[in-house]
Amino acid sequence: MAGENSAFGRDLRMGMVGGGPGSFIGEIHRKAARMDGGIRLVAGAFSSDPEKSRQTGREQRLDPRRVYGSVAEMIRGELALPQDERIDFVSIVTPNHLHFPVSRDFLQAGFNVVCDKPMTMDVREALALRAIVRKSKKVFALTHNYPGYPMVKLARDMIRQGDLGRLLKIIVQYPQAWLVQPLERRGSKQAQWRTDPKRSGAAGCMGDLGTHAANLAEYVTGLHIREICADLTTFIPGRRIPDDGNCLVRFDRGVKGVLISSQVSIGEENDLAIWVYGQKRSLEWFQENPNELYVRGIEQPVQVWRRGNGYIGVKSPAAARAMRVPFGHPEGYISAFANLYVNIGATIRAALDGVKPDPLALDFPTVDDGVRGMQFLEAVVRSNQLGSKWVKLPKG
Repeated sequence: MAGENSAFGRDLRMGMVGGGPGSFIGEIHRKAARMDGGIRLVAGAFSSDPEKSRQTGREQRLDPRRVYGSVAEMIRGELALPQDERIDFVSIVTPNHLHFPVSRDFLQAGFNVVCDKPMTMDVREALALRAIVRKSKKVFALTHNYPGYPMVKLARDMIRQGDLGRLLKIIVQYPQAWLVQPLERRGSKQAQWRTDPKRSGAAGCMGDLGTHAANLAEYVTGLHIREICADLTTFIPGRRIPDDGNCLVRFDRGVKGVLISSQVSIGEENDLAIWVYGQKRSLEWFQENPNELYVRGIEQPVQVWRRGNGYIGVKSPAAARAMRVPFGHPEGYISAFANLYVNIGATIRAALDGVKPDPLALDFPTVDDGVRGMQFLEAVVRSNQLGSKWVKLPKG
């Protein structure tokens, strides 16, 4: 039967805000959401330009009556539909400055929300949104996608199980090169909004990339960043926000670290990577080679754990849940997003059915991770303003 999936029951109905012509992340979300079945895009306000929104609606083969010209129109239109026809959740893939107001309005209207990162423009908005999420009792998910990789989950569970011993040091990096030229002055839509402090935020590359690095470090280790000493630089003349950042980091339990992000590192494509050093072992994971996790011990040969093998599930049920194809077949970026949508969808279905979700399904970033991200960025910017002084992050 159309619209049904034997594994999930009925399809969840997804709406989208943003993701119109020229959007990169909108199409990634659409592909990820539909990868496993069980989620179907049925409505959207894809652009602030109604004609561009209609263009995307046609490309996605949507009912024209459910392609809207604004967020307010979309909320009114969906609420006017019977409960069994309106969207079950909305995915927000707009520039950063719209994340808070759009999330707020959909939550207050009674909809579940999936929001791209960073969650808000500042800590004040993040705390306000967390209060709204808690009051609404709706599912709110933040799409830091890198925890969706199987080997990231394996790394987390190895650390949880004590394989590395007491942790000592964490190094995490996210360098790119794509803004080493002033693309914002050459007509690039993506570069224009990402280098505009009113739409992207004051932290520049730290907001775009550094939040991913911070989230990855906290997710893998289970530690929180407690203090930051940051040095931000704008290398491209005329650019209004930093395009390079270097931080010394103090985590819980006396663990020390280094976090860097850059958009001007020539030769780098998308080189997110993490090294975690413990007293007994260390581990390494590289996003550009995501199917392997390297584990090293003292005077021992290097272990290479490869996804798709049965021994992964023995060590980490969460990693096994995230593996899609047999060993020897690579999987990556969109699959990691899709793993988030699988877990988010399962949690929304459980809420609709009035039951508790499978604990493994709750493995996705939430509003609390969004608050942590904004506290991280606020501390980074403040430290840089103070001449690279140490700045504490709030607890909790």
